[in-house]
This record gives sequence, structure tokens and C-alpha cells, in this order.
Amino acid sequence: MNPALWVSKTGLSAQDINMSTISNNLANVNTTGFKRDKAVFQDLLYQINRQPGGLSTQNSELPSGLQLGTGVRVVGTVKQFSQGNLQITEQPLDMAINGRGFLQILLPDGQIAYTRDGQFQLNVNGDVVNPDGYLLEPAINVPNNATNITIGTDGTVTAITDDQAAPVNVGQITLVDFINPQGLQAIGNNLFKETISSGNPIEGQAGLLGLGTIEQGSLEASNVEVVEELVNMITTQRAYEMNSKVVSTADQMLQFITNNIG
Repeated sequence: MNPALWVSKTGLSAQDINMSTISNNLANVNTTGFKRDKAVFQDLLYQINRQPGGLSTQNSELPSGLQLGTGVRVVGTVKQFSQGNLQITEQPLDMAINGRGFLQILLPDGQIAYTRDGQFQLNVNGDVVNPDGYLLEPAINVPNNATNITIGTDGTVTAITDDQAAPVNVGQITLVDFINPQGLQAIGNNLFKETISSGNPIEGQAGLLGLGTIEQGSLEASNVEVVEELVNMITTQRAYEMNSKVVSTADQMLQFITNNIG
């Protein structure tokens, strides 16, 4: 096979994955707390026909040699954990993290997941839950007769009830951070799980030890920049077209040899 055909094939495959990544970013442009992905490319093995630095004569060395690349591949996708814009909702159980950190969610199987999505509601028992009904961890239970809920920037949750004039402390929301957030495993539903790569979660009070503050009545928007993604999409499309052109050109070269040598 003509080596150019194989090299361009790897380019087509890599650009296809890149386009899928861009497509997912654009699809989640309105997803609360979403963090955009970026595809990471890496060149493949090289065929060393003449070793750089090899001796061409007893006293002469090759300055560069002859190295033929075999293509490209996508080795990973990296989450970009830059801050999204904060949008005011004025809903008492909406909360946005202004800075580093994740909220903790208790999954039905008992495991803890992590999220930047601060959309919460109350279930029938008065527990604070996310849109899927999963409990916020540590658990916060709001009394049935609560008339006003206040969430402080440090995560302190208080409520005013009908039978007491003074606010009642109903719980403390804590945040966690990771030494390598890019190592978290995205599991969908705006949730992440820790991995060996992310390191263990470091729990603390909001506003301390580098953790962000909690802003009540706000939500963090997706950090996807539409214009940037559209530019990336155009670049990817052109790169795909150029690799397709290489396939076409290599085919014409093979056709010329087939028709004129024999």
C-alpha cells in the first residue's frame, strides 16, 4: 500500500474524533456546569531509514537522517475546568461555585460523585436533591415549615420557620477539590467520579484553602465558547478535506503506475 494512503487514513480518523469532541461541546453549550473537552493529538511511530547522527563516512555524521512519519492519533481528551459565567436565577436552592471545587452527590449505590451543577430541589422528605433525585452530600434536610432558606458563601445553610423568629442552622455544605481535576471520569448527568489519576478528594469549607465560595441563587453556565468551537470546527473540516485530498492524490498516482507500467 502507498504509505501516504495509510498516513492520510490516520489523519481522517483523528479529525473525525476531533469533530465528535467539538460536536459534544456545542451540544452542551447550555448545560449547567459543563466543562468543554479538547482533543489531544500525538504523532505515530517513525520509520528510521537513516539514523540521525549516523556515520556517512569514517569522519562524517548525518546531520538529520531520514525519518518517515506514519500518521497521527488522538491520545486523549482533556477537560477544561475554566470558570463558566454565573447566571442569576434567584432560586433559593440554586448555587454556583465561584472558584475551584466540586459539590458532592450521593449516588444510589452509595458511591460519591462530584459536580459543578448547582441545580437543587427538595424531595418529599425535605432533603436537598439534584434533578435526578440524588442526595446532596453532606445531607441537608429542610423543615416542612421553613419559609426562607439562606445559603452562605461558606456553605452554611439556615432556614426561618413559622415557630421560630431566629434562623435555624439546618446543615453545612462542603466542597472538595482534586490535585488533578482533568483526571476525573465523566459519567454523564453532569457528574464525575474520582480515579487514580485525579487523586483523592480534598474536602474543606467553601472559601478556605483555595476553594471557591458558594453563591446562592446563581448557576454556573457551560464554559463552551461558541465562536471558538465554530472556528475549531472549520479548522477540523479543512484538515479532514486535506487528508481526503491526499487519499485522492495517492490513488491517482497508483492509477498512473497501473495504467502506464506493465
